[in-house]
Amino acid sequence: MIGYSVEKEYQGMIDAYERAGGDKSALQSRDVAKLVIHENRVLSADSVKGLKIETKETETGVNVNFIIEEGAKIPRPVHLCFGILPKEGLQEIVMKVDAQDNSEVHVIAHCIFPKAVKVIHKMDADIEIGNNAKFDYKETHYHGEFGGIEVIPKARVKVGKGGVWQSTFALSQGLVGKLDYDFEVTCQEKAVAELIVKAYGKGSDDIKIWEKIYLNGTGARGLAKSRLVLSDKAKAEVRGETYGNAPHARGHVDCIELVNGTEAVARAIPIVSVTDGKAKVTHEAAIGSIDRKQIETLMARGLDEDEAVDVIVRGILR
Repeated sequence: MIGYSVEKEYQGMIDAYERAGGDKSALQSRDVAKLVIHENRVLSADSVKGLKIETKETETGVNVNFIIEEGAKIPRPVHLCFGILPKEGLQEIVMKVDAQDNSEVHVIAHCIFPKAVKVIHKMDADIEIGNNAKFDYKETHYHGEFGGIEVIPKARVKVGKGGVWQSTFALSQGLVGKLDYDFEVTCQEKAVAELIVKAYGKGSDDIKIWEKIYLNGTGARGLAKSRLVLSDKAKAEVRGETYGNAPHARGHVDCIELVNGTEAVARAIPIVSVTDGKAKVTHEAAIGSIDRKQIETLMARGLDEDEAVDVIVRGILR
């Protein structure tokens, strides 16, 4: 790529990773499993005992196979870093995850686009969580102030008997741009799925969240939770769906959207469905405004209005 050597790319990604709140020492440690991808180039890919990371570069991104071996308990978090440093670019990540029976792993991912003016980032994931396996996935985005980015994360997750899938998607630094988040989870007997999305929309940000949980096994449990704050001309639509299809399945959809200003637009569409008489699925959705008294209290302590709103928002999204 013109203007970027591998060394400059890697150092640029590490620096941006740190600004996004990541622990850059983890990316520099040989004892930590990691994957660093800039555009369609794999800058670092390190496995550890019990975990394999296989990659293949393509014209527009990288295909990734992420395998946690049966019974493996990965002791330290696995760090993933995806990003595009220039103003323009396309990154398509195709990921296949195989968390085999009785395995356990915690993954921390950062997606970094500090100068995005015309950038597209796509993630298409096919995830298998084995019986009694546990997969905890936390993804944080760091965007610049130009808003010229389109983020399209899509995943299909299957959770085996007694397995656990927990995911958190957070996007509060910089302008969101356009976000089209689409996750679908299917749970077998006594499996657990927790989907959490947190985002702060500003400017002309356009946010779409679609979470679907199918509780197909006896005693399966699911939570689809979203927290969004909108200001300026930002708009958001959150669609949370949970289906109780088996005895003693329990599910809940929880959506809160707060609007600051008169031009932001928020919409929530909770859908709950029960096809088994012993299942129970509930929902709550609320759209409101940021408490003016809280803003005034912070302004009395020396903050201007924008700073006060920012403090409140980060507290809500934390």
